Amino acid sequence: MTTDHFTNASSSPASAHPNAGAPRALSTNISDDGALIELAQLNVQRAATYAFLSRLYRVEIDAELLEELREMRFPVDTGDEKIDRGYRTIAVYLSAVWENSLTELAVDYARVFIGHGVDAFSAAYPFESVYTSEKRLLMQDARDEVLALYRASGLHKSSRWKEGEDHIALELEFMQALCQRTADALKNGDEKTATRHLLSQLNFLIDHLAAWAPMMTADMKSFAQTGLYQGLAWLTEGFLETEVEFLKDLLVSHEAIEQGDRSRQNGRSDHG
Repeated sequence: MTTDHFTNASSSPASAHPNAGAPRALSTNISDDGALIELAQLNVQRAATYAFLSRLYRVEIDAELLEELREMRFPVDTGDEKIDRGYRTIAVYLSAVWENSLTELAVDYARVFIGHGVDAFSAAYPFESVYTSEKRLLMQDARDEVLALYRASGLHKSSRWKEGEDHIALELEFMQALCQRTADALKNGDEKTATRHLLSQLNFLIDHLAAWAPMMTADMKSFAQTGLYQGLAWLTEGFLETEVEFLKDLLVSHEAIEQGDRSRQNGRSDHG
């Protein structure tokens, strides 16, 4: 899969735009053809949302992206209060863009994510190591762990990426890649591989991204002075929460269905 800052993957990237909100649980058997198609489409949408968030964290917003954001129609009622607040706050900011907005956003990006360098509490530093190491240092165990996961998945950091591997933008991009791989497997009818990718997604969220990002988004709310980055904090927090619950529900439901199938097969064998 080719993503912006990973190489040696096997599929095309999802475009960077928000989906219609929080993922919804499937009410049908994941093994049914219709449900597989629906779930494949949902994973494409999820990949697009991860790509969208990754881009907003990666670097400052340029003129082209700002224009794209202004043309977007953000969801109004996704069913999740934090996601709705995030989209609403971003939309309100974009509705009042003025001639100095790019400068304003660049200053806010630096304020929020770079800080003034006095101490490790001067900004919402976008690195997992900062939030999971005792002294809030860069390039700690978290970086080594996610790098090993990337490599085990056949993904390698592009030479264009100059930050640590535990930067939130790269972790979001990793989730984008896993979602797209899941979609590809489902489109090919490979339920076993798709389930493995879904489990990888859940594990990565629980062990890494969703474990530390809420601490960062809490800091973002303290430092950000523009609605765009305030909204991004709420959107990220809400989206990751819904992602964990969605994957848990989906995988538990799938396991229950598989167990039921095995029980029925065993019952037929016993009476054969």
